[in-house]
Parts: sequence; C-alpha cells; structure tokens
Amino acid sequence: MGRRKSAAEVFDALGERYEEAFGQVPGQIEALDWLTARLPAGARVLDVGSGTGRPTAETLVRAGCDVTGIDVSAAMVALARARVPGARFEQADVRTYTPPPGGFDAVCSFFPLLVMDQPEVAAALDRMASWTAPGGYFVMATVPGDIRGLDIEWMGHEVTVSSLSTEDHLARLADRGLEVLHHHTATFRPADGAAVPEEHLFCYARRTP
Repeated sequence: MGRRKSAAEVFDALGERYEEAFGQVPGQIEALDWLTARLPAGARVLDVGSGTGRPTAETLVRAGCDVTGIDVSAAMVALARARVPGARFEQADVRTYTPPPGGFDAVCSFFPLLVMDQPEVAAALDRMASWTAPGGYFVMATVPGDIRGLDIEWMGHEVTVSSLSTEDHLARLADRGLEVLHHHTATFRPADGAAVPEEHLFCYARRTP
C-alpha cells in the first residue's frame, strides 16, 4: 500500500460522492431533528466537518439558525457554499480553529475526527466541548473504538484512522462539563459499494446553563 492520505486529500477527491454515500444517515437526521427542536431562531451553531453542507448545515439553516461550517477540504467548502448559501463556510481544521468570543449555542460534530491520531481525537473533543456555551448543546457522531493508527482502505483511499471507545467519549464529555443526555449505537450501510457497513455512536449532550 502507498502513502496514507490526509483528511483534506481524501475529501477533496471524494467531493459529491461522499454526500451520495453518507448524506442520509438515519441517526444523523434524528440527531438534527432533536437539536433543532431545542434551538431558538438565530441560535449560533458550529458544524465541524461540514462536508457538502448537507444534511447538517442545510437543516440548521432551514430551522432559522446562524450557521458556521468548518472543513479541512477546500473542495467540500466550495460545494457547501454553493449548496447552502444561507450559512458561512471556512476551510479550517478543528485542531487549530479559533471560535468567536462566547462560543456557540450548539456544536455539531458528525464524523470529522477519524483521520487523525488518537491524542488529536481526544484533544479535538475537548476543544469542541469548550466551544459549547452555557446552556448550549453538543451533538456528535463517530465510529467508536479504542483505535490508534489503524491503516485501512476507505472508499478507495488508503487512510490511517483513530478513535476512542464509547466509554471514553462519554467520560471525556462529562469531565469537560457536559451532561450526556442520550447516546446510542447503530449500524449504517453506506450507499456506495466501496464503503462497508459501519457502527456509529451518536451522543447528545448539554452544558449546564
């Protein structure tokens, strides 16, 4: 196998194909419905790993939220700006992004932390938790597992992935001042023959007002 690609390289290459395969994850749609039912109009929401803007940013904009999306992929940012003109999108890395003063009323993190090292996953989770304002919500999904530096082929690309176990995710959020209100796992089968079924962890949390 050749050199493993960065997240930016992988998603620049995938472009619209990622949305076709992963744009309708039932657990993600349910999480967005749960979140938008609790946010007032004008709520400031950060979408980390915003991809093509669908479904997360699009759903949030439709609900009247003030949405900022960040993604490491320039191609994804360009697609998102075209698809969801009602949101702002920036090419930025969760590991170095600087949020505005006061943070956000909600932070969404749907699968952006996998193509990095395990300590970076933990640090990024801490950073996102800190950006959630008092009374705000943090909604996330990932592929759970105590995994560090696992080389895999994913959607035709050779990548190195890491993650944390379900227990570590829950404990880390609680330690950072977030109350975990709900979590569950579900198996998802992507609509692409090059992607195998995945176990997904969904977690809904809130910072004490």
